[in-house]
Amino acid sequence: MLARWLQRKWFAQRRLSPALWPLAPLAGVYSALAAASRRRSQPESLPVPVIVVGNITVGGAGKTPLTLWLAKELNARGWRPGIVSRGYGGDHAAPRPVSADSLAVEVGDEPVLLQRRSRVPVWVGRDRVAAGRALLGANPEVNIVLCDDGLQHYRLARDVELAVFDGRGAGNGWRLPAGPLREPLGRLDGVTAVVCNGPPDGRIPSALPRFDMRLQPGAFYGLDDPQLVCAAGDLAGRRLHALAGIGDPERFFRTLEALGLTFQCHPFPDHHSYSAADLAFAGDGVLLMTEKDAVKCAGLTAAETWVLPVEAELSPALIDLILEKLRGRQAA
Repeated sequence: MLARWLQRKWFAQRRLSPALWPLAPLAGVYSALAAASRRRSQPESLPVPVIVVGNITVGGAGKTPLTLWLAKELNARGWRPGIVSRGYGGDHAAPRPVSADSLAVEVGDEPVLLQRRSRVPVWVGRDRVAAGRALLGANPEVNIVLCDDGLQHYRLARDVELAVFDGRGAGNGWRLPAGPLREPLGRLDGVTAVVCNGPPDGRIPSALPRFDMRLQPGAFYGLDDPQLVCAAGDLAGRRLHALAGIGDPERFFRTLEALGLTFQCHPFPDHHSYSAADLAFAGDGVLLMTEKDAVKCAGLTAAETWVLPVEAELSPALIDLILEKLRGRQAA
């Protein structure tokens, strides 16, 4: 598929591959259009502080686990967070709430996962300002909003910006479609901090606050019965298939390898909408998948299926930095 081929080329080296040279002029067009769109944006503030979690590259880098970590840590510090998201792939125009039973096809896969894991109010909408206002109207106890994947949504004014990178870094350093960058590396000069989910890219400005994030796997749980749990050792020696439809499927496969498992890899595009035919390869084997995929795969396979949750681990100094900045807002 074209998208996977492009990603391989974007992240294979730190220069423009000859195969991508024809796309270089389009990168200039994209840059000009993105800059014009940002200039036209008129930021609108919500009545509570806003923390935006995003990235300047395309694809997942660990934003969802970071958002979950922030919600948990803010709760522990006495805040009452809510989460807004675009709800990529969902069928919605007006803002709408997300419940644990919401369908990913209607609200997006990541918002369902965010709601199930965080248990805080989650709303989705293409217009994050409208979604934030709707969330606050329905949940007056919420006193801080986390915006998942909203770095480029400039209509929403924000107090804190966190830019997330995974081990692939900024790839070849080019803008879309010649490279993976939504915005130039210089955009990082304006963020509050950079979070690295993997080895840091040396091109990230050294003066920026940087925090390392590790994704720690938990125990496998059953796709159709989350009360059932399974250790990695119980799966050793069985015929395993690993499925991942995330920004970097190899990250999930590396996690399974680190657990000592041997399996056949089945990568899918990010946010893929699964059908029963997509999972037919499992046969009478055992299927392993991410939580993000699990919200879309219930009832699609009769194969024994286990889901691997991950928890973000970061220094509490990140929360200290965020709260220090928010105290500055409150003092003003």
